[in-house]
Amino acid sequence: MVIQTSSITDKSKPFEFRINKEQSSFHNRLLQHDLEKNYSGRQDNTNFGSSSSISFPVLQRTAEEKVLNSDRLTLERQKLTVCPVIDGEDHLRLLNFQHNFITRIQNISNLQHLVFLDLYDNQIEEISGVSTLRSLRVLLLGKNRIKKISNLENLKNLDVLDLHGNQITKIENISHLSELRVLNLARNLLTIVENLNGLDSLTELNLRHNQVSKDVDTLPRLQRLFLSFNNISSFEDILCLADSSSLSDITLDGNPIAQETWYKHTVLHHMMQLRQLDMKRITEEERRMASVAARKEEERKRESHKQTLLKEKKRLTICNIARQWEIQQNRIALVASLNQDKDNEPCQINGSAAYVFPEESRSLDTILSSAVQGLSVLESHLVEVEGDTLCLYGAGALECLDRNWSVQTAGIIVTVSFMFIEFDEIVQVLTKLKIKFPNSVHLKFKETNLVTLQQFNALAQMHRMEQLTVDPQGNPVVNFTLWKYYVLFRLNHFNLQKINGVKVTENDIVMAERLFGILAYVASSELPHYRMLSLFGESRRKQFHYLLEGKGKKSGIGSEESSDNRRNGGESTTRATLSYTTKDFHMEKLEEIKERKTFCQTYVENLVKEAADINMKNESLQKLWPQMFIELVRDAVIEIRNKNSYMKLCLQRITDQKQ
Repeated sequence: MVIQTSSITDKSKPFEFRINKEQSSFHNRLLQHDLEKNYSGRQDNTNFGSSSSISFPVLQRTAEEKVLNSDRLTLERQKLTVCPVIDGEDHLRLLNFQHNFITRIQNISNLQHLVFLDLYDNQIEEISGVSTLRSLRVLLLGKNRIKKISNLENLKNLDVLDLHGNQITKIENISHLSELRVLNLARNLLTIVENLNGLDSLTELNLRHNQVSKDVDTLPRLQRLFLSFNNISSFEDILCLADSSSLSDITLDGNPIAQETWYKHTVLHHMMQLRQLDMKRITEEERRMASVAARKEEERKRESHKQTLLKEKKRLTICNIARQWEIQQNRIALVASLNQDKDNEPCQINGSAAYVFPEESRSLDTILSSAVQGLSVLESHLVEVEGDTLCLYGAGALECLDRNWSVQTAGIIVTVSFMFIEFDEIVQVLTKLKIKFPNSVHLKFKETNLVTLQQFNALAQMHRMEQLTVDPQGNPVVNFTLWKYYVLFRLNHFNLQKINGVKVTENDIVMAERLFGILAYVASSELPHYRMLSLFGESRRKQFHYLLEGKGKKSGIGSEESSDNRRNGGESTTRATLSYTTKDFHMEKLEEIKERKTFCQTYVENLVKEAADINMKNESLQKLWPQMFIELVRDAVIEIRNKNSYMKLCLQRITDQKQ
């Protein structure tokens, strides 16, 4: 069988194959994705014969062909399905099987001097049949069906290994190739770059069009690294390459990281040794700009990291405050439950109680201590200024009102937000609040235990208020249908604009007056005058006296007063009677009243006892007085019966007194 093969065009020039470790012309071809080589020349006759003893075709060349190309043989595009038996070609150095249909490497083990083997674009599924080719320097197996790198143990002199366009999923079994300088694994299925230890001579690594995302190993002599069109999304994934002093060219285009605005500046800043990036030469101006941009990016990242840490600390602190708040509320609920159960405790029957509480009998601190032990050691309160809003978390945050706030900071505060703080504790600092932050017109309450309408009375002491926000979370008072109308009625002198973000209308104000107007009248008429005077300031006291004297009973005086009060920002005298005292203040008052009651009771008891003693003595005197009078008269008569003796006795007594 005679087929046409291609050869070298220049007959007179003998073939010379060189591998220069410093620079090889073959490296330039490996930079292309297809790595196809163009072998062109004159047509030669090559005879394939068949032997009865074997099933493979046998290749035999004429003496003339051997003289022309003694050390090279090109069999590309011959539609070969197997490697033919090459007879009498022991000195062959270059063998080309490009663009055929070969499925297995075989029948070349006798070519001991073979240096270059090209099997590009075939159907090979396994690397085999090359273990005897110890002189092989270039092995091209691109665009095949190979799934695993194997059987390369004896090719220790291999200089170029091309496996691009296969189905390889793992880099393995090549760490012994210490002389390998070029490795092409483009267009495979790799996800991790590994097992490159031992490739100390590798200068070029092509990993284009894979699925690599991180962990790119460094190599001591690597100069060119091609990572285009992979899944690298973070610079930290390739940061180890910055330590490679030999790396001069790298490509990262087609990766997610290349879409970032900081991509080029960051790479150039950390890899100062690069000469080319994405196949483009790097100028000194680009390096300088990259250095400046990278410094700015580092500063931005540090600031971003700092803000992230602050946000995380804020989140943890708020969580800790919320847990402490929950424990406190559980404690209060448990105390209330215990007190209620104690009031309902039955009388003793036969010396023992009818029922007992096994858990509640322990100390309250003992019951709740286990819940506190698991808490992290974090701040128990937080004070934060966000724009024009002052956020206070936890009861300890109220102490910030005693700080020396700058005029500028205090002036910009418009909204004050309270979270995880008892409303009764907030009431005690409202006076400080209006002094420290004179421009604050919006109060927010969340988890503050607003449970009764009466608590809103305390807000009347604010300087001014335009908005009020009461979050349903932790404030049961919001569940009352008419709570907004009560707020509008009681805080009418503030002329509120919004409640919980909803604009207040004139109809709302009229409805509030209709619903609660009689309440203020009843409160002011039932309250004793001395109690009302204690609620008012000096100006209000004068107005109250004026009303009591009847000088303000002309028709229309009430509406005029109401309009004046709203205009001047003051509250009416009738509404001022609707006040609120905190639980602590109420308890203090109760204790004070109890102490006064005890003192008065003791004082009266002493007076009664003393009066009883006086009366008893008087009755005894009345009974004994007649007898005492008789004895006094008798003694006097006896004493003066002897006049001379009596006179001597008196003179003697006078004399003794003078002496």
